[in-house]
Amino acid sequence: MPALELAPNFSDPDRFYAGLTDLHRDVSESDSERINARLILLLANHIGDGEVLAEALAIAGRLPDTSSPSC
Repeated sequence: MPALELAPNFSDPDRFYAGLTDLHRDVSESDSERINARLILLLANHIGDGEVLAEALAIAGRLPDTSSPSC
């Protein structure tokens, strides 16, 4: 059973981040949300494995506890 890769796995994370921020530059908030939705669906389709996607959804859905001070 494949598992979600949580260790750093980018060949060039700075390049990806720059491309992502460039993609969102000068677009409306609603267009930015559409871009994010399309990107999520494209990457989910690429992953394809339902169990991996379910794990990703579970992890993404965990909200940080903001009630306690950071250490």
